[in-house]
Amino acid sequence: MIDETIAASLRKLEDVIGVTFAEKELLLSAITHRSYLNEHKEATWSHNERLEFLGDAVLELVVTDFLFNKYPDKPEGELTAVRAALVNTVSLAAASEKMGINEYLLMSKGEAKDTGRARQYILANSFEAFIGAIYCDQGYVASKTFIADRLFAKTDDIVNKRLWQDAKSRFQELAQEHASVTPTYETLSQDGPDHDRVFTVGVFLKKELVAEGKGRSKQEAEQEAAQGAIEAKNWKST
Repeated sequence: MIDETIAASLRKLEDVIGVTFAEKELLLSAITHRSYLNEHKEATWSHNERLEFLGDAVLELVVTDFLFNKYPDKPEGELTAVRAALVNTVSLAAASEKMGINEYLLMSKGEAKDTGRARQYILANSFEAFIGAIYCDQGYVASKTFIADRLFAKTDDIVNKRLWQDAKSRFQELAQEHASVTPTYETLSQDGPDHDRVFTVGVFLKKELVAEGKGRSKQEAEQEAAQGAIEAKNWKST
């Protein structure tokens, strides 16, 4: 049984995201972080990790289909890079923030205090959980509409400004051009439980630590580190 305070919050959230759920508990699970259930043993619903798992798969299919049809002449490698830029943690967290999801998330008191990179992951994960919940409640077409309305408008900017370009490749080209050195990457730490692991990676030029990056995978952390290194060095291509 969902209490009236939470039920009222869910009704407001439905207005925000433009989706009315037949099964309200799916929406409730989508906004529930695992840590909330640790502090609220009376809660009878599940956290959002299974929905996030499903939503991630639906998101990949929807975006892949969209890019495949929008850019019939682009090669697979470039389409993959554009997709990665469209669905990375920063992009999904920004979409959640734009909807105002922050104020609806159910988290532990400790998680609620975190406003940095960890909160960004929670927002990105919640976006994927919303997709999973919509898919379960209303199917593929509704999920596709939700994704299209919040992400597809970014695509032209990503392509036209070449924001899809691999940061590691760009930094390697710049490092070889300006310092005659090939960058190396080293995992500095791994934090969090297996289901929510965060990697910290450093990018080095010889022994110089140029920048660090964090991500839900080593690859994502390396990309963030490379982007940080590009900004730190401020090298220009000749």
